[in-house]
Amino acid sequence: MLELFKAGGIVMWPLLACSIVALGIIVERFWSLQTKRVAPKGLLVQIWQWDHAGQLDPRRIQQIRRGSPLGRILAAGLENRRHSRAVVKESVEEIGHQVVHELEEFLGALSTIASVSPLLGLLGTVLGMIQMFNAITLKGVGDGSIVAGGIATALISTVTGLIVAIPTLIFYRYFRARVDDLVITMEVEALKMVEVMHGERDRENPGERAA
Repeated sequence: MLELFKAGGIVMWPLLACSIVALGIIVERFWSLQTKRVAPKGLLVQIWQWDHAGQLDPRRIQQIRRGSPLGRILAAGLENRRHSRAVVKESVEEIGHQVVHELEEFLGALSTIASVSPLLGLLGTVLGMIQMFNAITLKGVGDGSIVAGGIATALISTVTGLIVAIPTLIFYRYFRARVDDLVITMEVEALKMVEVMHGERDRENPGERAA
């Protein structure tokens, strides 16, 4: 393996760095984008239970905010529940934009790695071909190892670039879809809360719109 790495030429080092960064982002995103961490089920029902019991004080709202990204969005609405629907909706949307930005954290880097890795592999291919032709110019074509060495450098770097890029692109697409799903879930929960607070939903059955 070490010999293959050396044979790939200088571009193997940035490809190695890309693979390490991509792996770190993938592991971190798998941890951070769990449903139970972002939009825990039953949070809205729990909020109504606290409100019914008279326990929805500022300390409890702060607890909701610290609990999850969805909690931050709902807490913004709860703090403004005495105001009009427009004010509540605006406060929820403002925090929602921040939460979405945080959920998309590092995805841009993952996309960049998926795009750059094949180009680094192509760069290694070009450098390998240049190395081969320079050696042929100096020593002729009698030594087959010269040609083989240049071809090896070209092919190894290309394959490595693809090996890094393909799974990185797959995980990038997966996490993009995951973020979209979570955003929809949070939007639905926030809308339920706004409608319940303004009498447009039944608090006891928030899944149904009021007639």
